[in-house]
Amino acid sequence: MDVFLLWHVHHAGPDHRDTDGELSWDEADGDDVKILGVYSTEERARERIARARELPGFSDEPDCFLIAASVVDDDQWTEGFVTVTD
Repeated sequence: MDVFLLWHVHHAGPDHRDTDGELSWDEADGDDVKILGVYSTEERARERIARARELPGFSDEPDCFLIAASVVDDDQWTEGFVTVTD
C-alpha cells in the first residue's frame, strides 16, 4: 500500500531549487523542513497543499511543498550509520 507524505520547506536563504530545478534544502543552513501529513492518495496531498497555501508562513513559500510516495511496512533504512563531527 502506498501513502503520500507531504513536506514543506521554509528556506533560510534565497536558494530554493538545485541546478536541475528540484526543491532543495539544507537544515544545517537553517532551512526548516516539516511534515504536514500522510495521505492515502496524491490527490488528497495536493488538496492539502491548496489549503496550506492560504495559511501564514506557507503562503510565503507556496512552491516549496514536496509529495513523496512511500510504501507502508517497507524498510527504508536497512543499514547502520556513522556520525561525522568536525
